Amino acid sequence: MGRISLKRSRTDVATIILYLFLVLTGLLMIHSVGSPPEGYEGGLAARLATPAGKQFFWLLISGVAWLAINYLIDRKIWVVGAYPVYVFTVVLLLLVLIIGKEINGAKAWFSLGGLTFQPSELAKFGTCLGMAAFMSQYSGRLDNLRNIVYACLIWLIPAVVILGQPDMGSTLVFIGFLLVMYREGLTPLIFILGGFTALMVVLGIMFSFEGLLVSLIGLCLLLFAFSVPRRTLLWILGAAGAGAAAFYGIENGYGWQATTFLVAALIGAIVFHLIQRNTRLVGITMAFMAWGLLLTFTSNYIYTNKLLPPHQHERIGVWLHPEDADPRGSYYNLLQSKLAIAAGGVTGRGLMEGTMTKYDYVPEQLTDFIFSAVGEEQGFIGAGTLIVVFFLLLWRITVIAERQRRTFSRAYAYGVAGILLVHFLVNVGMTMGVIPVIGIPLPFISKGGSSLLSFTLMLAVMLKLDKHRGEV
Repeated sequence: MGRISLKRSRTDVATIILYLFLVLTGLLMIHSVGSPPEGYEGGLAARLATPAGKQFFWLLISGVAWLAINYLIDRKIWVVGAYPVYVFTVVLLLLVLIIGKEINGAKAWFSLGGLTFQPSELAKFGTCLGMAAFMSQYSGRLDNLRNIVYACLIWLIPAVVILGQPDMGSTLVFIGFLLVMYREGLTPLIFILGGFTALMVVLGIMFSFEGLLVSLIGLCLLLFAFSVPRRTLLWILGAAGAGAAAFYGIENGYGWQATTFLVAALIGAIVFHLIQRNTRLVGITMAFMAWGLLLTFTSNYIYTNKLLPPHQHERIGVWLHPEDADPRGSYYNLLQSKLAIAAGGVTGRGLMEGTMTKYDYVPEQLTDFIFSAVGEEQGFIGAGTLIVVFFLLLWRITVIAERQRRTFSRAYAYGVAGILLVHFLVNVGMTMGVIPVIGIPLPFISKGGSSLLSFTLMLAVMLKLDKHRGEV
């Protein structure tokens, strides 16, 4: 019995190795990108004042915090103190709005002795603890509206406060806590509705309302066709043919006639399924169609009439219509990032040999766009290796989460996974133009002491909880 307990108390070495690989890679890239072309001048003090020197200082702080969590702080402290830590981080978010330092238009930093600290990074750690505490306090699952609302409020409160700084990137990260909620029983329909909503908003900006109306009607006809018990293939072919005919009519100047034809076909399909008593199918399909039409019309109207703040309108335009963007203006950052990644080729130009990033062609290259430096200097192989290591870390976190006997430990680990996943996807996606440019660091790689300390705390506490997973 004692042997089993000893085996379960071992620290997960694989996670530590992956963490060290990412942290040291980040320090190396910050040194490479942040070093001046003419080389460093001065002694040790001058080196410590460089971006790499400051990051190394925060790495030491993070290492001390890791050791303290692993050897000095009892596991129960995090369980009992989860809510107090969460409340403390929210209070810090409110205080920074009052006495914080404004950088790049966001009042999101505390400044002390030449060092800056961003409380929104610590709030991610606090919210992980808060969500874990809530999930472990009831025996049921997220199968009732009250528990869903309470769980959402835990991560929405810090997200809304951060939005007031304003910091859209850090606000977006908090949607990663939906992963925790899904694991603890949140219905997948919420995610389907969320994905459908996002898709309709994007399509509403990209295309005309008339074309989207025809597309949604055609989609509804296909759904109805799949639900016909007999001769399903013929119904599907008929629905596809009706949609193709409507698009042909629109392209040749018969827009209203084609739309009328599709509407008539939709009404016929609705009547048929109502006769067959498929009322639930009709209700859900019509609800989704109405919601989609509302979203597409609203998003198209807002974007076309430029009702968004100018910088947000430009970022969306660069993302969805880069061919119309100004390469010396709003499109400059993304264009230079793409050129830097492309310049790396397969093997890259070599460490400290990236001219695009070395000579500041890529803005914010030490923080938001550091992945472009990896692509230029290390090429496809280096960038691909970094992506693989990130996903290995995420996979390892899910393995740790699933072997927990306590709901608190499992929910906490999934919170960490959700935060890292959103950070990674958003940062890498924006450097390649897959998603809009949003200021958000690449975990363990980007320069930023607050970010490094926060992610280190998340992993250290997770491994501390995992180390005692065999205890009742």
